[in-house]
Amino acid sequence: MKIGLGLVAVCLFVAAGFGMQARAQAPGASQEEFIKTHYAKFEYRIPMRDGVKLFVSVYTPQVGAFKDAGPYPFLMTRTPYSCGPYGEDKMPMRLGPSQELLESGYIFVCGDARGRYESEGVFQEMNPHIEDKKPCEKGKACEVDESTDTYDTVEFLLKHVENNNGKVGITGISYPGFYTSASIIDSHPAIKAASPQAPMTNLFFNDDGYHGGAFMLAANHGFYVNFKPQKNPTLPEKTRTPYDFGTPDGYKYYLQAGPTENLDKAFDGSNFLFHDQVVHTTYDEYWKKRDLSLHMKNIHAAVMTVGGWFDAEDLSGPFKTFHAIDEFNPGSVNTLVVGPWTHGGWSRTDGDRLGDVTFSAKTSLFYRAQIEYPFFEFYLKGVHGGPLPKAYVFETGSNVWKKYDAWPPKSAATKMLYFHAGGKLSFDAPTDKAGVDEYVSDPAHPVPFVNYTTDTVPQRYMDDDQRFASRRPDVLVYETEPLTEDVTIAGPVRPKLKVASSGTDSDFVVKLIDVYPEDFPNPPSDAVGKRIIGGAPILMGGYEQLVRGEPMRAKFRESWEKPTALTPGKMVSVNAEMPDVNHTFRAGHRIMVQVQSSWFPLVDRNPQTFVDIPFAKPEQFVKATESVYRSADAASGVEVLVVPQH
Repeated sequence: MKIGLGLVAVCLFVAAGFGMQARAQAPGASQEEFIKTHYAKFEYRIPMRDGVKLFVSVYTPQVGAFKDAGPYPFLMTRTPYSCGPYGEDKMPMRLGPSQELLESGYIFVCGDARGRYESEGVFQEMNPHIEDKKPCEKGKACEVDESTDTYDTVEFLLKHVENNNGKVGITGISYPGFYTSASIIDSHPAIKAASPQAPMTNLFFNDDGYHGGAFMLAANHGFYVNFKPQKNPTLPEKTRTPYDFGTPDGYKYYLQAGPTENLDKAFDGSNFLFHDQVVHTTYDEYWKKRDLSLHMKNIHAAVMTVGGWFDAEDLSGPFKTFHAIDEFNPGSVNTLVVGPWTHGGWSRTDGDRLGDVTFSAKTSLFYRAQIEYPFFEFYLKGVHGGPLPKAYVFETGSNVWKKYDAWPPKSAATKMLYFHAGGKLSFDAPTDKAGVDEYVSDPAHPVPFVNYTTDTVPQRYMDDDQRFASRRPDVLVYETEPLTEDVTIAGPVRPKLKVASSGTDSDFVVKLIDVYPEDFPNPPSDAVGKRIIGGAPILMGGYEQLVRGEPMRAKFRESWEKPTALTPGKMVSVNAEMPDVNHTFRAGHRIMVQVQSSWFPLVDRNPQTFVDIPFAKPEQFVKATESVYRSADAASGVEVLVVPQH
């Protein structure tokens, strides 16, 4: 959902699920022209069961425009990001999730979510699902949620839109991914196929808001300077005025801002949506009732959940959604698709690279033509496809697609990568009777999350080179010897640390890294082979590619609801679960783990005193000596699932 700073406008356009790739139909024909000549537009304000009217725009195939004369299925997206352009005489530049689906012929529907743009009602952040609703009776209050709003919308469309085949598909990316998931709970029987893509699922656990109890600072603030409460109905602003940070240096901006409370005050009470993110620092009722994974029940549609290994916003949502559907709907059609993509990258990029890292194929084009298109065609039209494997995932490192009958793969075995003296990393447990590594963490000089100046959260940080961090004295580095054979890790990554601190709270950021051989070849020195940031040639020998990284706030080591202080100098266990990976460390490469106590401004600064962090006073930000133990009796490391090589 939340793209930092300068990327917000792009996110809002793409996330609605309608603005996708721009490949033309034929030489000289733009997609906008194709839409005008092949589709007609209608607008409706549909009454919900509580009397609120929700806006939808409907694009129907024109008579004679397609070889197939219909009837056609619906393919719907619901969004808080606007279904503009408004007016039946105004057509969008792009339409539908993909070119293949656009040319096949569907009745495309875009609906403004309750309380957003042209829809009436009150908008709630991740509108909570209500399992036992009060029925709507005349003169009495009743309860509605996204499931009922979708049900009522589908019922209306089936009755009022001509030449439909009685089948409905739903899809959306990011926030519209949440609406897709919420729409299929207790779903209308006409909904036959659904694809939640990068769906927001639980904002407190690694989706957008908090990761490991730490606030995702830059992405959230950058998102909410644009995403604000509305008085509805209302049209979008004709021109968007970018937020003035006063500097292109986000590191400097957020450091000077001080505690997060100051950023909240800057809104002057105008954005309670950001305020709610800031002040709910524990897993309280605000978050619990917004955990959609607890409610994925009574789903009757075929579901294809989509995510990206390098999604900086909603990385864990696809996995939580996929597993929840399996848990509550045994035997249902439920597929997980994950590629080497950024947030929504499968819909708008070629998917052949991210930053300096290449994937040897145009994975997004393959997905749109060979996975997404057949999925909707099969379940909504009965043609061009069949059931997908349980998990259809791209394996980075080896750069191949894999099909599994379960996720994580059933063959994956649990192993531990242990920390050893001298910065060594090994699957062998330590035998030393004593051992500890230390560093000083200073909140006044936090470890940056990228080594270049930026006022946003660049998507490429998810696989960026980490050599700059390895050289800092406040970052511990452990690495294996060069691998003698490939090692494939698939599934969640679980750091298990034995630590102590001189402070009463601290963060521990753990990064899993693929270290390339020193003789790894550089890409061609043409325009494609130039670094996006800075323009310098790419030198890939010794490249330290981030595979997965996450913070863990130590005060949540025992409970997400009731944080507890550290006792200075006392060793404790700090365990975490990071979102899944599917990566092969090739023979000749090394596996590296880095440990640090800040990752700024991606993550808010921990003062390293036990306080309510958004409201910490300047004097409460103190240096702390962090100790990471690595002995036989106090071993630290990272637990992974290793897939056998065949």
